[in-house]
Amino acid sequence: MTIRRIKEDDNPQVAAIIRTVMPEFGASGTGFAIHDKEVDNMYAAYTRARCAYFVCEDNGKIIGGGGVAPLEQGEANTCELKKMYFLPEGRGKGLGQQVLNKCLEAAQVIGFEYCYLETFNTMKQAMKLYEKNGFEKIPGPCGNTGHFACDTFYKKRLRIS
Repeated sequence: MTIRRIKEDDNPQVAAIIRTVMPEFGASGTGFAIHDKEVDNMYAAYTRARCAYFVCEDNGKIIGGGGVAPLEQGEANTCELKKMYFLPEGRGKGLGQQVLNKCLEAAQVIGFEYCYLETFNTMKQAMKLYEKNGFEKIPGPCGNTGHFACDTFYKKRLRIS
């Protein structure tokens, strides 16, 4: 198993993961990340300044990933944990923790002070992971991600300013 930065030829596999996993949790309607334009070209979206995306590769197959990017219309010191999804064969193996670690490390190197995320109430295991890693629930959304269907929000302080 390898965890590495996304490559351009990973785009089809990563898009397929997002489009497979989100509906599994009832997150396929309007207002969810599954409809973001970047889904089809994650490489271009996450090789921009202040962004990073990591994939888990097992014998040439991408089984999950996650990334960070500046929070849309949010504070400049806040990133968003984005599009962290794993196929069933990638779950329960600690890969989510490893990818989250990579994302948070990258966010700190980039210079972010906070990490924000949005999720959906059906993603219970993900919420456990976030809470275990110091993310705290907040009462509502930050920034303007366009993901108005998300109903659970978290934020974590990455560094002391």
